[in-house]
Amino acid sequence: MAASASSAAAAAPRSSPETDSSAAKTERRNRVLSSKLYFDVPPTKVPVIYSSSYDIAFFGIEKLHAFDSSKWGRICQFLISDGILAKNLIVKPVEASKEDLLVVHSKSYLDSLKSSLTVSIIMEVPPVALLPNFLVQQRALSPFRKQVGGTIMAGKLAKERGWAINVGGGFHHCSADKGGGFCAYADISLCIHFAFIRLNISRVMIIDLDAHQGNGHERDFSNDGRVFILDMYNAGIYPHDYEARRYIDYKVEIVSGTTTNTYLKKLDKALEAAGNMFDAELLVYNAGTDILDGDPLGMLKISPDGVIQRDEKVFRFAKEKKIPIVMVTSGGYMKSSARVIADSIVNLSKQRLIDLGGSAL
Repeated sequence: MAASASSAAAAAPRSSPETDSSAAKTERRNRVLSSKLYFDVPPTKVPVIYSSSYDIAFFGIEKLHAFDSSKWGRICQFLISDGILAKNLIVKPVEASKEDLLVVHSKSYLDSLKSSLTVSIIMEVPPVALLPNFLVQQRALSPFRKQVGGTIMAGKLAKERGWAINVGGGFHHCSADKGGGFCAYADISLCIHFAFIRLNISRVMIIDLDAHQGNGHERDFSNDGRVFILDMYNAGIYPHDYEARRYIDYKVEIVSGTTTNTYLKKLDKALEAAGNMFDAELLVYNAGTDILDGDPLGMLKISPDGVIQRDEKVFRFAKEKKIPIVMVTSGGYMKSSARVIADSIVNLSKQRLIDLGGSAL
């Protein structure tokens, strides 16, 4: 059933598994099993994942993009300075290697990132094309790869602890063979494939509540019935990927100017429907804050409290369904996003939906 610009629709069921050849599946499995991205974490640590290597400092060139590339560090600074989270309790991830990335990405795509021009197009920052590629790798792609490691590790921690938050990640426009929209690596798809192989998980739900359509993971799991995708997005903005929309299992297309109450009512309906349609063993929550009122790219009018309520609803849904949840922070193009995300994490702790290690609240 087709959806109008402000309605929801369930896609036709996708029952067929991934179509990789037997040799490709074996190669993928071997790569995952030999990866160093999963490691044991002491129980004293909190499943909040971050590294100072996440933040992108590119001689100021990064400021030519609307994205706040220091957002990730500022989220943690707020939590630490407010006494909510102890710095020594944060889990530091390992950077994803080429072999790790090949679990999802094609060699030809990864080779294309050796061109600074290609990376500049993906990052939507034209001057990057003029820089030597070793600098592009060091200052931009390496931070992205570290965040990929964080999202993958979050899957393991969520299975063990019930929840995990990667303070970065959520590169939902990138698929196996194509990057775009400031997304160079498909961390969500990688996280899920690692979970399939290492965590004995066979049913994953993606809840994508970034303002933009998550066309990357939608393309990656287009023929994989093990993954259920709920995507709630502004249909009038980037990426306008109409083919990928066909692969959304439950879509909610909203319009520019949608306000908090309307948004949250649509979310309640979508969560109820998704819970009835699919029995997940892992939930990956793409929690973009570009839905905030004033965001120059999201074009929606959701209040900061609305974002906090949104996150609480998703975590409560996961808890009630007893589904381990991975949260990634994805898009958000205002300086205020970091504060809102930090406040939301505090609220999740106050509501006892997560445990930040006995921090003083």
